Amino acid sequence: MSLHIFGNILTGYGCAANNRGESEGNITTLQKLLWQGNVHTTVSSEAIRWALRYYWQTNGLEVNRQWDDTKDEHIWKDGSWKGWADEQGTTYIDDDLLGYMKAEGAKAGADDKKGSTLKRRGVLEISRAISTTPYAGDISFNAKSGTKDRTSLYGTEIHATRYQYGFSMTPERLREKARCIDALNAISGLGEVAGNHSRYLYDFSPESIVLRVSEDPAPRILYAFQETEGRVGIHDLVRKVESGDISGDELFIGGLAADFQEVKELALNNCFSGVKKAVEACKQAVAEKLQLKE
Repeated sequence: MSLHIFGNILTGYGCAANNRGESEGNITTLQKLLWQGNVHTTVSSEAIRWALRYYWQTNGLEVNRQWDDTKDEHIWKDGSWKGWADEQGTTYIDDDLLGYMKAEGAKAGADDKKGSTLKRRGVLEISRAISTTPYAGDISFNAKSGTKDRTSLYGTEIHATRYQYGFSMTPERLREKARCIDALNAISGLGEVAGNHSRYLYDFSPESIVLRVSEDPAPRILYAFQETEGRVGIHDLVRKVESGDISGDELFIGGLAADFQEVKELALNNCFSGVKKAVEACKQAVAEKLQLKE
C-alpha cells in the first residue's frame, strides 16, 4: 500500500486584511464563505501554493515558475514541461509537487479540430484556509496622503483571527520522492501568504501542527481545530484516536496543541512543545519508511 502524509495547520492569532485585488466600492474586501452556519473569512489554496513556491525559490531550490519581484511576473524555465517527456529528464520541485496544466485550442487550418491539454495532477493537495472565528464585519477606514480628492478615502475589511488549513500528499507519486521533505519544510516555515498591497503582515507559520503518516488514504484530520470564546480545542481528533479511527502512532503533534490537556491524556509517542521538533520527527519517520538517502 502507498504511504500518505497528511497535515493540519493552525496559525497564530493575528489581524488579516485584504488577500486579493478586489473591492466593493472603495472597500477592499476579504474572501468569505458560509462555514458551520456563520460567515468566516478564507484564504485560497492558490495563495498558499504561491507562497510555497516562493519559499522554495528563496531557499535555493530550482523552481520552474520563478517569481520576478522587480517585474511582478513569473519567468518560466521550461514553459512546455519538456523534462516530463523523458523519465530521466530535468523536472522542477514546483511542477512535481503542485502539478501543472496548459490547455490550447485547436489551431486554425489544422486537420485535427480538437485542442490539446498538457497537465500533471498535483501531488501536494492543499485545502482552503478558513478562519477559526466568524467575521464580525470590522472595517478600517483610511485616507491616502497628499492632495485629497474623491478617491482619497478608502476602507479595508480586517479580521482578527487564526486560520487553519490542511494538506495531503502521496510521496510515491512524485518523480523524486525526497521532495516530500521539502514540502514539509516549506509548510512548517511558511511566513506571509497574502498581502494587502504590502500594507499588512500576517504570520502563516504554524502555531500548532498535526501531521499523520499512514497507509490509510483518508486524511481524517482536516479542520481538526475548534475555537470557542477564545479557547482552542482539538476534540474531534482526540475522539477519532480514542475510537480507533486514527492510530496514535501515526500522529506527530507540535506547538500549542501539544499542551492541550486532552492531547496530553492520549500519551502520544510523538508530541512536542515545538513545531519544528514535531516536523523533524515526522521527516525522520517518512525518510525511514520511504528509505530515502540522506
